[in-house]
Amino acid sequence: MNVQAATSVVVTGASSGIGRVVVRRLAGAGWRVFAGVRREEDAAALAREGRGAIEPVRLDVTCDEQVAAARDRVGAAVGAQGLGALVNNAGIVAGVGPLERLPLEAVQRQFDVNVLGQVRVTQAFLPLLRRGGGRIVLMGSASGRVALPFVGPYAMSKHALEAMADTLRRELAPWGLPVVLVGPGVVRTAIWGKSEQVSDWPADEGDEVARRYRERQARGWEQARVEIVNGADPDAVARVVARALSARRPRPRYRVGPHSGLSALVAGLPKRWLDALIRLRLPG
Repeated sequence: MNVQAATSVVVTGASSGIGRVVVRRLAGAGWRVFAGVRREEDAAALAREGRGAIEPVRLDVTCDEQVAAARDRVGAAVGAQGLGALVNNAGIVAGVGPLERLPLEAVQRQFDVNVLGQVRVTQAFLPLLRRGGGRIVLMGSASGRVALPFVGPYAMSKHALEAMADTLRRELAPWGLPVVLVGPGVVRTAIWGKSEQVSDWPADEGDEVARRYRERQARGWEQARVEIVNGADPDAVARVVARALSARRPRPRYRVGPHSGLSALVAGLPKRWLDALIRLRLPG
């Protein structure tokens, strides 16, 4: 494969966090970046920042019409050269709390963005990637290897991305289109702060089961805040994405940060051992 046969890349979820840093790094490395955003104000900010190297595109990964319009716009812009890469970065934390009590709407929203949205965008842009000899990067997570209590929907969605990455990689191999999963551990971004705002799962304060859940969840958040402070810098993730896009033979998986390595290690433990470790971390 001719590495970077085309130098255009689409990055979803580019408004903030990891996505925005990825956009900056790739633009600085000479890529023509189509940055997927949902809001006009984010598009305007990226356009000012990019000075021509960053081209914002309205792209809500849950909206068929926006995905199709973005594909058509990018296709017209790159022409016969095609697309060099697609970075499926868009993701949210839609519901935090015990699965026993979480509204199904929160679980559905989680999968609509983190899983179905990735499939929708990938299907739309694959013809351009074939034309450009490009590659696909999926943004996984250490939570895709080890599921912790109270972030079940997020972990479930990232486990699904593991299977999606394996499936796509094996299906697209005959055409020489690499598929890479980047799996960060804890990263210092606002996504987990936002997740506390959606942790309002319904519960009766007089319910003993609910009370015990809340106590354990509160302890979990205290531990999580410490981990976030000591988490990886978003630019460390961006550097790995850039490496995955420039490597002649990219690895199927890249880990980022110490938490990612630890998750890979403990994921190999017998389930009962891992359950016991998590119970020690969150007694109750």
